[in-house]
Amino acid sequence: MPNSRLAVIPKTGLAGLKENWRSDLQAGFLVFLIALPLSLGIAVASGFPASAGIITAIIGGLLVSQTSGAFLTINGPAAGLITVLLTSVQILGEGDSVAGYHYTLAAIVMASTLQILLGFFKMGQICSFIPTSIIHGMLAAIGIIIITTQSQVMLGVPSATNGNVLSVMTQIPDSLSKMNLDVVLISFLSLLLLLTWPLINSKIPSQILVVLIGVIFAWHFDFAQAASQGLSNYLISIPDNFFTSFTFPDFSKITTLKFWGAVLSISLIGSMESLLITSAVDKLDPYHRSTDLDKNLTAIGWGNLLAGFLGGLPMINEIIRSSANINHGAKTAWSNFFHGLFLLLFVAFFTPFLKSIPLAALAALLVYTGYQLTSPKLFAQVKDTGKEQLFLFIITIIGVLTTDLLVGVAIGIIAKLLMNMARGVWLKNLFKINFTIKYLDNNVVIVKLLGSALFSNVIPLKKALFQIDPSKTIIFDLNEAYLIDFTVMAFIKDFKQHHQAKGGHYQELGSSLHTFSDHQLAARLMALDNRK
Repeated sequence: MPNSRLAVIPKTGLAGLKENWRSDLQAGFLVFLIALPLSLGIAVASGFPASAGIITAIIGGLLVSQTSGAFLTINGPAAGLITVLLTSVQILGEGDSVAGYHYTLAAIVMASTLQILLGFFKMGQICSFIPTSIIHGMLAAIGIIIITTQSQVMLGVPSATNGNVLSVMTQIPDSLSKMNLDVVLISFLSLLLLLTWPLINSKIPSQILVVLIGVIFAWHFDFAQAASQGLSNYLISIPDNFFTSFTFPDFSKITTLKFWGAVLSISLIGSMESLLITSAVDKLDPYHRSTDLDKNLTAIGWGNLLAGFLGGLPMINEIIRSSANINHGAKTAWSNFFHGLFLLLFVAFFTPFLKSIPLAALAALLVYTGYQLTSPKLFAQVKDTGKEQLFLFIITIIGVLTTDLLVGVAIGIIAKLLMNMARGVWLKNLFKINFTIKYLDNNVVIVKLLGSALFSNVIPLKKALFQIDPSKTIIFDLNEAYLIDFTVMAFIKDFKQHHQAKGGHYQELGSSLHTFSDHQLAARLMALDNRK
């Protein structure tokens, strides 16, 4: 994949379809092969019917792809929301998972309304408020939760807990003594394939091979016969006619605090993940196209509104499928459309095949996804950015595991704010940034930073910089800055690359007095007397 800007940017709309349908069709088909098992597995792990994941992926592909303004991102259910949704089903249902599912659908509808409003009021930059290390900590905690809860499924032992990950951890020794060896064999082979297949560098997605191998072994062990006799059911449960799986939300708990807690969790976590992933996918785009985050968030909100009313999961922009989409040569958003179309055709004609997929294979897919979110490599990368970032990363993980996602993230944010105050940032500068922009006659723009630039006040600076004509030369003057944190340093680096990719020039003035680690983007003090 080329790193420099390509000469000819693909057309969009019907012209783009005519121009790039072959490459987008191929990429869409390969993404469909990945999305099919992941959508099923995420739905089941979230306490939803398996069909809910497919409903969402189809809506994301067929409808949202054409309205979101994104170019190469794939919309669909994602592992990052499993914890939020499962908790919502359990808390709202109070032991009745079916009722909890319908109450959660209502929460999705209301959460989608908030997303639409966030996009309408141009709040697409809200993800900027969360420091990078805290986001990584949240995702790593989600990975740990996924691995822990899905380990029960991989062992063939149902979990008797109510979503408390620490309780599930204590059950693992007992589960090992009760494991089903047939299920464990499917789980082990699936996980082994997922770990080793990338070494082969094949274009065939490992996810679909896991499903096929799982189906073969499930047939060999006669799981279907066991289910028909009322014994343990280790297969996906889905209606023979997929289109009878549509169901509707129950709003009867809309006046309760628990309901609105679920709404906020679904809306904020889903929006934050979508925006971050959209920005990440834009960086992978070989054509260096930029997505309108507000338009994208609004489109996802409308997609979630429809999904909630039809019985689906909430969708986000998904990184694994989006990366595969780019790697398989997608050019435009039509690849997202084609992936949704292939899903629709598959469930219309091959629903019986889905009923033969073992839950163990899907659990292995999710455990592998969880491992990617919390791998030792990630811990090492965060450690390399400095002790401060590692501290925030770990405290966020602990906060999420011992409380919930929103509280855990809040703990990390509060810790970061206190850290900045301890470094001498004045209270008034925590949430207000000071800078000036001066246009010179020779096509030069001087951006002067005054005082501290922090994760908590950087949004106005971001908006101002992206309004500057990319053809101009930007001189970023840091001589009168005080503290610049890691999140802002990372943004400055990304902006520089974006501006230069668009044909502009960038120059930076000022050297740091002190950096807090050896990492090139480490937080730094520019001068001791420039607090404003």
